[in-house]
Amino acid sequence: MTPEKAVEVEEIKGGWWRTAETLLRVTSMGLCVVSLTVMLKNTQSNEYGSLSYSDLSGFQYVVYTNGICAMYSLVSAFYFAIHRPLTLAYAWAFFVFDQVVTYLVLTAVAAAVETLFLAYRGNKDVAWSEACTEFDSFCGRAKTSVAITFGTIFCYITISLFSSFRLFSTYEDPIPFFIGKSAGIAAFP
Repeated sequence: MTPEKAVEVEEIKGGWWRTAETLLRVTSMGLCVVSLTVMLKNTQSNEYGSLSYSDLSGFQYVVYTNGICAMYSLVSAFYFAIHRPLTLAYAWAFFVFDQVVTYLVLTAVAAAVETLFLAYRGNKDVAWSEACTEFDSFCGRAKTSVAITFGTIFCYITISLFSSFRLFSTYEDPIPFFIGKSAGIAAFP
């Protein structure tokens, strides 16, 4: 597909497509910032001691990941708000980075859910007692932060679908590495 044709296809999808994608990116940025703020302020002290997000590596990972996701969402939302046509290189870059951020946030939520599970249930085999009976408000705020980060995952799954559709429907298939009689390329009608 020629660059002119790609621009035409982008302009046809451009109006609502870019608006929806920009709104999703801004929404995910907001969700990341809120989740990050809730987790950063998450600390509790009582007669048993004090507990903070920085004491648990799963929650630290959520904080760092939400920070990375918020920064990427800000930069990419700004780019999409400008309304310039996407080149093949930018389409690939956004596709790859959207996938990376989606999986990064997904792994952060998995780590945080595991940490919350251990905080609620404990693990008697390694002598880790449940902490949420003594630090209930800490666990409540951690659950809130993780739930908000789940919203970020849904935003980024949708963004990844948008970027993959834009990339693979706008541009032609890449040239196969091996061209021969036995090279079969799957093509669906």
